[in-house]
Amino acid sequence: MRVCILLLVVFVLTIGTGLAVNVDIGDVDAFKQALEEDGFTVQQGGLAFFDLLKVYNNGVLPSAYGNNPNTKYLNLLIPPPSGQVVKGIISELMKALGVTANITPFTSLRPDEAIVFVGRTPPECRYFSFDLYLMDRTYGNETRWIYGTLGDTLNHLVINTEGTPNGQPGNPFNQTTMVVTTADKSIDQRIRAAAQSAGYSDGVINTQVIPSSMVNMGVENDSDTFNVLLRPTQFTDEQAGNNYISNTPASVFRVTPNKTAELDPFDYPELRVRGTGTTEFDLMDDLEELRIAILNKYSGLNPTELPTSQIGIIGSDAIQRGIDAYGPPNDACYLWTGNQTVSSPTPPFPDLTQYYGFLRDPAITLGNDTNEFIIVFGVNHVATGKAMYENFVLYGADVWNGVAMINDLDFNGTAEEYLPDNPNAKYFYVYKFARNCEGDPHCIEVPSDMGAYGIDLDQPVFIGWRMYLEESTKTGPAYSEIVYDKAIKFDPKE
Repeated sequence: MRVCILLLVVFVLTIGTGLAVNVDIGDVDAFKQALEEDGFTVQQGGLAFFDLLKVYNNGVLPSAYGNNPNTKYLNLLIPPPSGQVVKGIISELMKALGVTANITPFTSLRPDEAIVFVGRTPPECRYFSFDLYLMDRTYGNETRWIYGTLGDTLNHLVINTEGTPNGQPGNPFNQTTMVVTTADKSIDQRIRAAAQSAGYSDGVINTQVIPSSMVNMGVENDSDTFNVLLRPTQFTDEQAGNNYISNTPASVFRVTPNKTAELDPFDYPELRVRGTGTTEFDLMDDLEELRIAILNKYSGLNPTELPTSQIGIIGSDAIQRGIDAYGPPNDACYLWTGNQTVSSPTPPFPDLTQYYGFLRDPAITLGNDTNEFIIVFGVNHVATGKAMYENFVLYGADVWNGVAMINDLDFNGTAEEYLPDNPNAKYFYVYKFARNCEGDPHCIEVPSDMGAYGIDLDQPVFIGWRMYLEESTKTGPAYSEIVYDKAIKFDPKE
């Protein structure tokens, strides 16, 4: 069976039901029994967090794949199709992590199968979502890495839970929910009926549609593979978040009908529309004023202004063109100091430096001279209402290891020094990456000589920005309505 690794994804070593002690998630056994009585085979899966920096350091993977530092995402781990065994690189990776169960984060599916998550949502955090990805596809005789979303994310503003029944306003955190991922209406209806017979309200059940018109369903070697990712970000109580990641109160199943019935595929679901018609472009003059102030403050140094562009494309674009989307969910905008990707690495475990054309004219490194640093600045998209959460990360460009991250909670008051008389200063931020911050409170020190957990002095770097979820649209902000963030590298003058 073909396998591939998910970029920007992490696994947990806790495999199986992941049920926390004394946490009520409903009568899972009764639900499973009801499915079996209706003629389904139900196979147990699990959830997993995967420390990309650790695995890279241990020599298992050739890259850190653009990890998002200080975040821990969960993959749904699924048993492979009946009679198949997880093998190859994924099997070796699982063994290296001490996982012996026959489960995988990437699986093909029959058009009448489903993946089911039943359990608690994450504890209070700034954002969470269930994301459905098409991971790879065979075009002719060539298998290509796609990593593209298959529709809108199921985020905390729209999910059905006990605290938000039928998507009504309420509390979506630490609530019982069910997520059914399937391409078939009748399978979805049968699973919902089994859940209701086991005591689950239909108002807590969500359907994550696999749009069969866009995918190649089946369990053959040339069938598409899929991944479901649970993406929580910035827990209010960090310990509660860590407990959730390490002992997730949830069960995951692969549900397969014993008898093939006539298919009733879903139509492609209606998408939430990005954009409100309101832009950030009235702040362009202020951004230029900020840029000039930064250059003036460091006028004794040599500046290199780095270009900013979009990274990644929407999933439907990638699927139609057979190229790599690089995995941005519909809930987000991703930017970086490089060129937009238009290539298609071959799975599994592509060497990203071979396929991604980030700018190296000249190559940007970060030395340890006190007059060598990178200033990152721009519009605070949370302050303008274009995002509910954002961060930026310094990456080593050779292996895509993210080692230093700043989020919007750190932005307040960082631009006033440069815009002292400008009332719009509150809509901006300025931050520094350096080897030695010399007491600067708006600076983060970048380590070296630490393997994947640092960036060596001669290692080229780039900046990546993420901004998630415009609250009024319940999806990602529109690229056409945001002002791109910026970065300047400063060096001593020769």
